[in-house]
Amino acid sequence: MNISKEAQQRAISGEKLNDLIIDSIQDIKGKNLVKIDLRHLEEAPTDFFIVVEGDSNTQVKAISDNIHRRLKEEGLLLPNHIEGQQNSLWILLDYFTTVVHVFYRETRQFYQIEDLWSDGIFTEYQNL
Repeated sequence: MNISKEAQQRAISGEKLNDLIIDSIQDIKGKNLVKIDLRHLEEAPTDFFIVVEGDSNTQVKAISDNIHRRLKEEGLLLPNHIEGQQNSLWILLDYFTTVVHVFYRETRQFYQIEDLWSDGIFTEYQNL
């Protein structure tokens, strides 16, 4: 039986999706991990942003790859879109209701994405 992307997304939506993404990030020791709940904002492009940084391009790529692999294997879910893998300074993984931003530290400081969405509800996670 072939399940469409939208049906897959509904099957693992919400907190289960976010928990799996966060666990995938923590596997690779991502730093300064933040989940931003945007559901109460009228013009928000998605329900959640998850923002994290790595100390090197290699770690940024490893975090992104681990999220992609685990969601594919455990959640049966592929991203709608992936952006930025070539340079690994800012990799974006779009899972419809959750968009993951994996930054190289200096790139995150430059774009200050958290400031752009400061009206969101922030949940910060400790570095492991």
